[in-house]
Amino acid sequence: MSAPVLQVRGLSKRFGGLTASDAIDLAVAPGEIHALIGPNGAGKTTLIAQLCGEISQDAGTIHLDGEPLAGLPPASRTALGIARTFQITDLLPDFTAVENVALAVQIRDGHSFRLFRDVRRDADLRARALAHLATVELVDRADILVASLSHGEAKLLELAVALATDPRLLLLDEPMAGLGPTESAAMIETLRALKSRAAILLVEHDMDAVFSLADRVSVLVYGRIIATGTVARIRDDPAVRDAYLGEGDG
Repeated sequence: MSAPVLQVRGLSKRFGGLTASDAIDLAVAPGEIHALIGPNGAGKTTLIAQLCGEISQDAGTIHLDGEPLAGLPPASRTALGIARTFQITDLLPDFTAVENVALAVQIRDGHSFRLFRDVRRDADLRARALAHLATVELVDRADILVASLSHGEAKLLELAVALATDPRLLLLDEPMAGLGPTESAAMIETLRALKSRAAILLVEHDMDAVFSLADRVSVLVYGRIIATGTVARIRDDPAVRDAYLGEGDG
């Protein structure tokens, strides 16, 4: 495997008597979709939050392309190339789709909130934002308010916003959540096409999507990685099947 984009070693986090992350080792290679699966309560979202810098780890290391991330706040990690989407979309509902993406473009360019340019008056900014919307096939919805978009369109828009930050690593928290069959199929094709642009860590409960997309899969149970391997290996692993027999929240 090529030198990993993301390298996690011994990552641990406790909340009182609860061990949310238990000496996690994880690597995501360039051009890889690496799925992270596990029952509810396994610690998946806590792990993502540590990678983003929203929660500090108690022990262990996180490296992005060999650079240590210890102590860096979320904004600094975004500047280095980590972008995240959320299980529940995190967008500005009273702005249009293109304005949401343009905001991310300007943040990537280093603009402060006081100096944001008006996308309606800036042809270059609009063109750059539209290019990201084209990647997720939302150009025809560019001037629609987020509040008027369908759930599936909002999920795709959040992905375009993440891409506008020019990420090296995409952290996707349940991109299929709430999507119907047609929207799920569109999302799968979009994610497959993004592999060449950024490494992807995919947290997902939709096993059809995971098995369709993932190059490798890691299984997280009670804060520990119990297996990592190809889709075929994970699908046939009896310990993994047992982990899904109980109740499962990420």
